[in-house]
Amino acid sequence: MDWLQVVILALVQGITEFLPVSSSAHLILVPVLTEWQDQGLAFDVALHLGSLLAVVLYFRTELMAMTGSWFRSLQTRKPDADARLAWAVLLGTIPVGLAGLAFKDTIETVLRSPLYLAAGLIVFGVALAWADLRHRGSRTEYQMTWKDVLIIGCAQAVALFPGTSRSGITITAALFMGMNREAASRFSFLLSIPVIVLACALLIKDLAATPEPIQWGAMAAGVLLSGISAYLCIHFFLAFIKRIGMMPFVAYRIILGVILIGVFA
Repeated sequence: MDWLQVVILALVQGITEFLPVSSSAHLILVPVLTEWQDQGLAFDVALHLGSLLAVVLYFRTELMAMTGSWFRSLQTRKPDADARLAWAVLLGTIPVGLAGLAFKDTIETVLRSPLYLAAGLIVFGVALAWADLRHRGSRTEYQMTWKDVLIIGCAQAVALFPGTSRSGITITAALFMGMNREAASRFSFLLSIPVIVLACALLIKDLAATPEPIQWGAMAAGVLLSGISAYLCIHFFLAFIKRIGMMPFVAYRIILGVILIGVFA
């Protein structure tokens, strides 16, 4: 890879990982539109690692409180609000973990077509708009029921379909459950932590089985740029989401989907 490719891919990953616009769609489209060669597994690991470090750093205070409360709940059997949120993140990850293991090969081959991306962008963009306009409530992530967690977790598994957007579908499901925008987004970002850890583990497993050379300089730059852009994205998204709502992202998804259909149909 040349350095322009490193910078573009890292920024695309960092900016789109936590926005409801599908990072996988953008990472698939970059080489399609630029005719760059595939960036390889090693660089994919670097990009995901940067996003992981960003979300962990941003929510470090909440994560420390959740972790401490979770361990105490194992002893006392009386989980407080932070422990229940930690359990919700863990339980909400199970559906996507099972689905990823079952359908990994199909997702990575059959469903990477630009037209599949366009369908996912448009259909789930409309669902996000419907949830935001008609079902949004005032509940926070600390007021979820276990039914809410199960529904949001199953919705996250649907995000394995390219173009869906993991953050987009989990925010959509949370809004349908009557949560407010900020709470839906925060829980979506917390849910991303174990998912990215699992994704990195699978990528590293696959990487170990290939003789792919590793460009350590590109890897380090990918981690740094992806992490910084992801951190800033989380910060500004949470700061402005109450005011701007979800409609700008819905409009972007639909426009991008229509363009893809026009170019590749």
